[in-house]
Amino acid sequence: MNKIHLTINGVAVTGNAGDTILNIAAQNGIVIPTLCHHHSVKVYGACGLCVVECEGSPKLMRACATKAADGMVINTESDRVVAARKVALELLMSDHEGDCVGPCSLNCPAGTDCQGYVKQIALGNDYEAVKIIKNKIPLPASIGRVCPHPCETACRRKMVEEPISIAYLKAFAADNVLNSDHPFKPEMQPKTGKRVGIIGGGPAGLTAAYRLAIMGHTVTVYDAMPHMGGMLRYGIPEYRLPKAILQKEIDEIAALGVTMQNNVKIGKDVSFADIRAAHDAVLVATGAWTSMSMRCKGEDLDGVLGGIDFLRDVALHKAPDIGEKVAVCGGGNTAMDACRTAVRLGAQQVYVVYRRTRNEMPAEELEINEAEEEGVIYKFLTNPAEILGENGKVTALKLQVMELGEPDESGRRSPVPVEGKFEILPVDSVIMAIGQKADVSGLDGIELNKKGIIAADETTFSTNLDGVFAVGDATNKGASIAIAAIGEADKASYVIDSYLKGDVIPYRKPYVSERVVTPEMLADREKQSRGKMPVRDAAERKNDFKEITLGFDEETARKEAARCLSCGCHDYHDCSLIRHANRYDIHPDRFSGAKHHGFVEQKLQVIERNQDKCILCGLCVRACEEDAKQGILGLVGRGFDTVIKPEFNCPATIEVCKNCKKCVNVCPTGALKILDE
Repeated sequence: MNKIHLTINGVAVTGNAGDTILNIAAQNGIVIPTLCHHHSVKVYGACGLCVVECEGSPKLMRACATKAADGMVINTESDRVVAARKVALELLMSDHEGDCVGPCSLNCPAGTDCQGYVKQIALGNDYEAVKIIKNKIPLPASIGRVCPHPCETACRRKMVEEPISIAYLKAFAADNVLNSDHPFKPEMQPKTGKRVGIIGGGPAGLTAAYRLAIMGHTVTVYDAMPHMGGMLRYGIPEYRLPKAILQKEIDEIAALGVTMQNNVKIGKDVSFADIRAAHDAVLVATGAWTSMSMRCKGEDLDGVLGGIDFLRDVALHKAPDIGEKVAVCGGGNTAMDACRTAVRLGAQQVYVVYRRTRNEMPAEELEINEAEEEGVIYKFLTNPAEILGENGKVTALKLQVMELGEPDESGRRSPVPVEGKFEILPVDSVIMAIGQKADVSGLDGIELNKKGIIAADETTFSTNLDGVFAVGDATNKGASIAIAAIGEADKASYVIDSYLKGDVIPYRKPYVSERVVTPEMLADREKQSRGKMPVRDAAERKNDFKEITLGFDEETARKEAARCLSCGCHDYHDCSLIRHANRYDIHPDRFSGAKHHGFVEQKLQVIERNQDKCILCGLCVRACEEDAKQGILGLVGRGFDTVIKPEFNCPATIEVCKNCKKCVNVCPTGALKILDE
């Protein structure tokens, strides 16, 4: 066969005469994106994605349909080519109605594949579920117990009755695998010889240590506390997260070769400069450990405690004497942890002082209710005006009575004082749980933002210091939930890996297709009640620090997981369309307008067709005609309203489709799906 010589992207290549540019490029390891081409059928040239630029030609060429000629000089990624591909992809995506991933995953700060692991739990595959979870979260048994589960807030099952119990299912699967004879072990990459120092052994630092160790880097975690875990250990009470479970998960990370050094205070036991000098990259993940002040008169009295300080002391078995009457100021989860801990320490009257109403409390509703069951008294629409005392000791809290005014920037109605109206609350101690901030002492030379915490780039997580990165509560917006810190740390790990390889690749949020779903669209779904988590009785649990939840049993967990609506696309990880869409920076909203009103067909018994996801590439029609030799499928209609439909002439034809499935194998988007037989 005659050989021809071309230049593609500056590289001299050889191919067979009469072959297409697309095939010759592929034979030489050069990928040209396409959606309508498949080796099993004839060239079609429909999608326009494979265009390339040829020197001397004024027009772009379709690589799949253009035969290569000797001496051609081809550019597959010129500005013209990229612009053309972006337009082609934007037009396709502007009419693509489908969920790439479920809203649960989109609403998870760590981007966990919730749908994927819930499905595996429903099937009884806990190991596979944990494998999926640990692709993002290395501490699933711990996080499954304490996460405020924003995934469940977005779960569409609530349009039917109640959201899936995603977080508890995570803990269920993780517990089973953690306590089994075959705990999950990730596949490790070869050692790189690069060293990474991580300052902070909380959820963010441990996540980065896990991921970077898997990537082959030598990781050392430095933490100021006696044990690793950060806020998971010292900020969340034992009754919510047993520390034996947390320690098991930390031990698994250490088993990957991660060195963990405790009782190391940066700037005291070792200098920041020495840490930098000893490592090729450094990640700062120190968290937010300083309780914020209420700026209230009397805060210096004995008996006034910071929320985080109080919880940390209790975790360290150094519980302060709080007396019989305790006021906790704040309405978040830290306030709930503090007030419930105070009950367990023996306080007879525990109040939560909150300046708004119950409806505005940011704490989880479950936490609010359980605290009330344990005897906590809520003082809504009150705000500390002054802490009163005698002989330097707290005796009472003077409360300003409030009322709700106009909504603030967050949409919540702003509390305003009722002039001249106060209440005196006799107390022995006051716990301020109104927030916390980072302590950046010892981190010499690192740039801070206006809030006095670390300034880190939001796409590279880099600081002003070369090779120093930062994530979590100590950066930018300040304290948030653990899963948010975990998500940042996971993303930062990939950036740090790229830095260690010599070229920083910023994090870019993946493009995904989303659709709007209404309750009416789910009206035909059978209502199934949410699995109820068994909890210890309040009268018993309030007297000790044993875990209050008893865990799902096997039957409840599998049944609960089976309630999942499987919103995300079954073909997401293999979808050519979304892969190409993420190769380029596309903006389909430029072509917003009327969309097809698609529908889902399931008439082939084993094949589902979703016309909303179909891009009319024609591959299924051609595979049916040319490869299967059946000609059952065809394009019906003209122009914008064209759809693909099967023609059922007789039962024998349906039987052919059941046993063939070649159309499904060539579909590039997930518009065709093999149903369970």
